[in-house]
Amino acid sequence: MKIIVCAKQVFDPETPVSGLVIDEESVSITSRLGMPPVLNGFDENAIEAALRIKDTTSAEVTIISIGNDFVMDVMKKPLSMGADELVLVQGSEFENLEPYTTAFFLSCAIKKIGLPDLILCGRQASDWDNGQVPLILAELLDLACLTLAQDITVQSSIIKTERVIPDGYQILEAELPALVTVTNELGEPRYPTLRGIMNAGKKSPIVLSFDDLDIQSYDYKSKIKTNKISIPEANDDCEFIQGSDDQESGRLLALKLRDTGLI
Repeated sequence: MKIIVCAKQVFDPETPVSGLVIDEESVSITSRLGMPPVLNGFDENAIEAALRIKDTTSAEVTIISIGNDFVMDVMKKPLSMGADELVLVQGSEFENLEPYTTAFFLSCAIKKIGLPDLILCGRQASDWDNGQVPLILAELLDLACLTLAQDITVQSSIIKTERVIPDGYQILEAELPALVTVTNELGEPRYPTLRGIMNAGKKSPIVLSFDDLDIQSYDYKSKIKTNKISIPEANDDCEFIQGSDDQESGRLLALKLRDTGLI
């Protein structure tokens, strides 16, 4: 069984707002604190899902990522966790892509290396939180798409997932090949082992350029244009209401809420 996991290098979501810089010319966000990028957290959940399947089958797990200026310590983490291969679609053509073009180039790269039995993606990326790329990718590759999986089971040519919903989960099934998006309810990703880290250091990624994708169609123009990015202004005005005791404070708060029309 061949599994491909789509992964993305993102700026650290723990970066405070004060540490973010907006580049108005390129309409992008960078960190002024020099914090290194990280692997998208939901993608790590997808990698963990793939490795769990590999633990019980003879699956081969390939990680694919698209972008530029990759940090190898970040991108090799899936290899140290237990993935078999890393494919980087790299070049200046792949910077600041919107969801459709990201999915288009990913579909070209996946066709280039060979369609797998299963594609796993994180439910969304922590930088833009669009959650669109996996759905568009499934459409471009004409695959069944099962979303928000917290558990995945593969039996012969059938994949079964538990799809998270607000009050429980749904059981979904599809024939392989298929694409599944994985959510954090799957559980914590495994930690890389020392042996895994050493093995990852010996492996070199397969690097694909724009020319390697053999793109025949030119239907990859951006469908969405981001005109402006801004950080919302926070209003920190706060009024403290205090009474002689808790009961008096509660009464004064209720009166204040009534006077402002909130209750």
